[in-house]
Amino acid sequence: MQAPSPWQTLTAAPHRPMFLAGAVQAVLALSWWLADLLGRYGGLYPPLPTAVPSLWAHGFLMLYGFFPFFIFGFLMTAAPRWVNGEEVPRRHYLPAFLLMAAGTALFYPALLLGRPPMAGAVALLLAGWLTGWNGLRVVVRRSTHPDKRHAYTVIGVVLAGALGAAAYLLWLLSDAYWLLRLAITGGVWLFLLPTFVSVSHRMIPFFSAAILPNHERHRPYWALFTLLGGMALHAVLELADAQAWLWLADLPMAAVAFHLSALWGFRRSFGTDRLLTVVHVGFLWLGIALSLYALQSGLRLAGHYALGTAPLHALTIGYFTSMLLAMASRVTLGHSGRPLAADRATWRLFLAFQAVPLLRIAGDLPLPGAAHFYLAAALVWLVCFIMWGIKNLFLWVSCPAP
Repeated sequence: MQAPSPWQTLTAAPHRPMFLAGAVQAVLALSWWLADLLGRYGGLYPPLPTAVPSLWAHGFLMLYGFFPFFIFGFLMTAAPRWVNGEEVPRRHYLPAFLLMAAGTALFYPALLLGRPPMAGAVALLLAGWLTGWNGLRVVVRRSTHPDKRHAYTVIGVVLAGALGAAAYLLWLLSDAYWLLRLAITGGVWLFLLPTFVSVSHRMIPFFSAAILPNHERHRPYWALFTLLGGMALHAVLELADAQAWLWLADLPMAAVAFHLSALWGFRRSFGTDRLLTVVHVGFLWLGIALSLYALQSGLRLAGHYALGTAPLHALTIGYFTSMLLAMASRVTLGHSGRPLAADRATWRLFLAFQAVPLLRIAGDLPLPGAAHFYLAAALVWLVCFIMWGIKNLFLWVSCPAP
């Protein structure tokens, strides 16, 4: 029998093409952003010409053009198992991957051509997004599992993410600023954060109970629903320009996040299994980020403006991206027949990546040479993702699924 081609192997399971596209996008998005920073802050050349302010292009690329590949790759692999359902069929995940990848790739040249081409690129991405979402929805709906709470939660917030991308598309066509605000705020608080928290709530207790001796699988739903409610409240307050009152949502969420870290065995995870440790370290960033948000809000209530976008990057880089690396590494190993153990290279890459949120946070503190921290953070991100992608490329395109 003829061996499968690299393309056949790559597309044999949904996480493989999605993770590969996400790794490529991690490098492309940060390469473009680093080039922009070198023009604006480094003074090496004039700022790059773009059809929209580069900050809003960067926001779209990170919220809607980077994380969704990993989210779909993970959910299309894990969510059917949550409900004992059938696998997401190839006719759903392959078109989703191709459309999303095409839309994201075309977004870069469209930045130079104008808003209508950018809108066309976003429309392609959105078409792939809805195709993938429908594939997940069908699998979960057909399942007869008695508990679909996590599955339906992530399906709901992935649809909310599609609405956020649609809001960005409409902003490109109309220039209505409220649509841009809805896309950016909704992308963080109504899509990415509830997705990552729901996955964490479902998976971290499972991982911990499987490895830590005498550890019970605690999944308190009051904590999950408290966090989801707090995210919705934060989004409403932010859209209402009530930043001084965000602490009402963020402080309780921070307390719940730290409680879950302790409950799920953060301290016990060290010295046991590195693949478990990286998941716990990633989740700890949630409590840190929400604490920074609460602190910033309290300072604004007192009339002081500080921290800039440090809380946002503690959340998006510290929590989202650290958890992404941990979960994607675990899925890649497990579904390529490899032992579920982080080798020395994976462990060192994860530790090195922890410098990225720290450097980016430092860039918003009153320190000399703050712009250099921006550049250093982007550079470390690039190096880590290039090495991580190269390390896993063989597993995506060559290793048969177990």
